[in-house]
Amino acid sequence: MSATVLVVDDEVKLRGLLRDYLERDGYSVLEAGDGRGALDLAAASHPDLVVLDLGLPGLPGEEVARLLRKTSDVPIVMLTAKASENDRVMGLRLGADDYVVKPFSPRELVARIEAVLRRARGSSTETVAPDSYGKGRLRIDTERREVRSDGRPVELTRMEFDLLAALASRPGRAWTRMELVGRVQGHTFEAYERTIDVHVKNLRRKLGDAPPSTVIVTVTGVGYKLGVDRDVDRDA
Repeated sequence: MSATVLVVDDEVKLRGLLRDYLERDGYSVLEAGDGRGALDLAAASHPDLVVLDLGLPGLPGEEVARLLRKTSDVPIVMLTAKASENDRVMGLRLGADDYVVKPFSPRELVARIEAVLRRARGSSTETVAPDSYGKGRLRIDTERREVRSDGRPVELTRMEFDLLAALASRPGRAWTRMELVGRVQGHTFEAYERTIDVHVKNLRRKLGDAPPSTVIVTVTGVGYKLGVDRDVDRDA
């Protein structure tokens, strides 16, 4: 797989170990030992994915993630020694695509990187033609990864788009939170389940889906569904 991974960690030996494993699998690797260096390198080199340790000297990894998300949708895999559920949820809310707790298997980390990159490149989407819902109120183009609500373009993060695409793949079908986690993360993990509510809240705000929500509908005791039906006639 041809992709560039930026590894951000203050442990030189760990960076070298990850470089060996990633290069063995065909990746190009960039390294940074602190947050400021990581931001500068990301801005200059535009990596395909960032492996980001949260326990960085100076500028903490959480702040690096927040600043990256202000200017880029680059996939982020977070590394941390913090193993509590709240810590994992906080990392995901900062915009991480996956979360790995130290100590970890380098082979597992490489596998997770591969899975995140596949999702980022759109392999998880099912439809390729623009779809119209609710008499044109909501339009989703999964190939271009574009969304319009009431005719206006809506800027979504990658996770928000994947969640909306999952709901739209079967309008009216009630999805559990764990099912949605599996669709957008590629694997299930209970801590991730809590972040679905955060993404839904952000989606509703961006789509103008004010309470009582009629686009992304809460199914009590289950999860969520897309409340607008796919239109029979679609514009090209």
